[in-house]
Amino acid sequence: METILNAQDLCKRYKEFTLDDVSLTVPAGYIKGIIGPNGAGKTTTIKILMNLLRADGGEVEIFGLNYRENEKEIKDRIGYVGEEQFFYLTKTVGWTGKFVAQYYSRWDENLFDRLLMEFKISRTKKTRELSRGMKVKLSFALALAHHPDLLILDEPTSGLDPVIRRELLDFLKKVCAEEGKSVLISSHITDDLARIADYITFMNEGRIIFEEEKDELLASWKRIHFKPGAVPAERVKDLTHVEDHMFGSVGVTRDYQKIKSELADGIARGDIKVENVNLDDILITFVKGK
Repeated sequence: METILNAQDLCKRYKEFTLDDVSLTVPAGYIKGIIGPNGAGKTTTIKILMNLLRADGGEVEIFGLNYRENEKEIKDRIGYVGEEQFFYLTKTVGWTGKFVAQYYSRWDENLFDRLLMEFKISRTKKTRELSRGMKVKLSFALALAHHPDLLILDEPTSGLDPVIRRELLDFLKKVCAEEGKSVLISSHITDDLARIADYITFMNEGRIIFEEEKDELLASWKRIHFKPGAVPAERVKDLTHVEDHMFGSVGVTRDYQKIKSELADGIARGDIKVENVNLDDILITFVKGK
């Protein structure tokens, strides 16, 4: 599998926070999501990957190139959307497109126009007249209009209402599927990443806790409801967040495929019930511990 972005052993030290030996890759043609609580180090990592922040240690290669010698070429092939949108507020949408166009060798004005139509944004509107959601849509149009090979998105849907979030995420997934673009997207909104990501990277306290294929991750984590004695005692010890209730107990397993056969008889009798968990459940388990 081709790797389009490769970061190894990234470190950044602040007085009260340290990004510690972060390594991650983005495979070509896939969407990788970075999840984690606020303050986990997601934005620091993204800024280093965009060369907006200098790391204290580690290396970044994008398209097989490094920033020391090839920053212009690298950024010419990246579409970036940050959490905050900064525009010249007295200028129009059309002017903004022409201003951004001068920095990209593959800028496509016809594509920019099509994206504005898709997002229902008027070229003649001044950017100060746009709502928060429309500014994010404009940022996506600007990021996509130069045919990037890689999209790097830092909390792009933060603060948006669910309707606009869903619209943007569905559009992003469609574009990536049709054009084979690679995406690295960070978010603390786990539902967003569950909807579109192929791979999940979980960060907490400046470290990467795990990187896994999303479907395999969700297949491994399950919530188990069981009556007394239905689950072997040694397996109960392996469950997290075990709670006892009037009619039985409930806990979460991180390795359902491993214990599935042992639970089969109890499931058939109705003494055990298995439920899916979501990325929120997994995040909370790692943040709060067993």
